[in-house]
Amino acid sequence: MTDDVLAGIEAELLARRPESRVEPSLERIRDLVDLLGNPQRAYPVLHIGGTNGKTSTARMADALLRELNLRTGRYTSPHLRSVTERIVIDGEPVTPQRFATTFAELRPYLDLVDSKHDVALGYFEVLTALAYAAFADTPVEAAVVEVGMGGAWDATNVADGRVAVVTPVAVDHVEYLGDTIEEIATEKAGIIKPGGYAILGPQTATAAQILLARVAETGATVARQGLEFGLRSREMAVGGQLLGLQGLTGPYDEIFLPLHGEYQAHNAAAALAAVEAFVGGGREPLDADLVRAAFARVTSPGRLEALRRGPVVLADAAHNPAGAAALAAALTEEFAGTALVAVVAAMADKDVEGILTELEPVVEAVVVTENSSPRTMPVDQLANIAVDVFGQDRVHQAVPLPEAVDTGLRLAEREESLGGYGVVVTGSVVTAGDARVAFGAAS
Repeated sequence: MTDDVLAGIEAELLARRPESRVEPSLERIRDLVDLLGNPQRAYPVLHIGGTNGKTSTARMADALLRELNLRTGRYTSPHLRSVTERIVIDGEPVTPQRFATTFAELRPYLDLVDSKHDVALGYFEVLTALAYAAFADTPVEAAVVEVGMGGAWDATNVADGRVAVVTPVAVDHVEYLGDTIEEIATEKAGIIKPGGYAILGPQTATAAQILLARVAETGATVARQGLEFGLRSREMAVGGQLLGLQGLTGPYDEIFLPLHGEYQAHNAAAALAAVEAFVGGGREPLDADLVRAAFARVTSPGRLEALRRGPVVLADAAHNPAGAAALAAALTEEFAGTALVAVVAAMADKDVEGILTELEPVVEAVVVTENSSPRTMPVDQLANIAVDVFGQDRVHQAVPLPEAVDTGLRLAEREESLGGYGVVVTGSVVTAGDARVAFGAAS
């Protein structure tokens, strides 16, 4: 099958309604999966919501389940390069042929569902049904599913997760989720289901209160990071970090995680607890050697990923202030002494000022640019915001992105001392994906 066929399917889905335009409801997706025989009920689901860290946590949980010899499906979003990255079976993205075949099986039902509703099925709803159908057809023994947006009315929520993970809740997607932590946490709490298990990452007091109220309402079993599970120890290591984790059943030591940033260590703790709850109800420990083997092979493309070293080029998908704050903390810790320049392209509907404000103390300058999305903020508009944060002398413009990276490297080289120099490309998942394409990174 040619790339043109895959592109044609994606164009057909985008023409329905892009995922950036949300029409909150579970009625359409419920009707669609009903017609498909409710494939999401054919396997147990580990459901992952929250604001940041969902994809990395999903990849870690998937790796652990596969190391335990379970056939897994993993559904994440958005993608960096190809839509097939979103639907992964046993660690490998579905082939374009498999994607096209499954879509062809769904297509006859789409107009039927559309005819029953004032609003047609959108891109994300159809992809979610496609993923659930592909997993049932395989069949998989466990599915790790990342929420697209929110939780309660997210299309993935037609599945009842045996375990629900809620990573730290922060402000994002305010046009759909609300502009307060209370409103956002309420939406995200919707993936916690009656009789299930809730794994709660580090939360503000406000978010924790909302999430625990949902736990009480549903009668779910709860485990909170820092209480029932968590991060016991952490030290930097070549190519990543060495962790001591406290699981639900006891400690796991000497865990090498080949990812950077303290936030990834917290994601690892949540993934471990989630899998303990998923396979043994949080009562039986996992084999420690299998846990070490699983974490040692985890990858998380576009999450503080080194695309080149000497000079270093990093790509990170931070697209909101909380994500940028986590990135800034990781840069401060792991690239101290390295003269870094930020290359930033962001979506027009994001809190760009908040992102830049978090980055400003840890980089020498910023090069603003545009990414490949039609939703990218125009470079002149981004530059005006950047000047307010960085000052005129520290803001530069360059389009397209590869030219912006070259500009950033030249600027960083001027600031180099003994710690080397480089750039960090960030501001959006699309920006990180564009950087990976420019540097030929494997999917």
